[in-house]
Amino acid sequence: MARDLEDVARFIAATTGLATLATYRPDGTAQLTVVNAGLVTHPVTGARVAALVAVGGSRKLANLRERPTAGLSWRHEWDWLTVEGTVELAGPDDALDGLDPTAVPRLLRDVFTGAGGTHDDWDTYDRVMAEERRCAVLVTPTRVYGNPA
Repeated sequence: MARDLEDVARFIAATTGLATLATYRPDGTAQLTVVNAGLVTHPVTGARVAALVAVGGSRKLANLRERPTAGLSWRHEWDWLTVEGTVELAGPDDALDGLDPTAVPRLLRDVFTGAGGTHDDWDTYDRVMAEERRCAVLVTPTRVYGNPA
């Protein structure tokens, strides 16, 4: 059965938004980490993409800068869905062509809420994201697959 981002959206809505992210080290081996991830509208192209927020200076960002491809897998009980694709970064250390840098805080909020997050004080959220040099990781799908019921 062919899968698409609509399947992913329904699946994420029924889960916590936690996903496993795969990036690739210089030697080609996978580096895996658990992240909060969801779906958002790409701020430049308008396409729907998978996304997460990564802390500045993290190994995952270093890997993605060198090898801009990733996989995200969401799991609920025995069901799972995976999005693989190309990566674009948008943050204080990673300019995204076509995106005004002043739009990054709004994008980080959109990614956070797209992964199911909520916040009572967006000004504090924006300040912490800036201090931690947080970056939006946008994954444009090249493949979506899984086994949900």
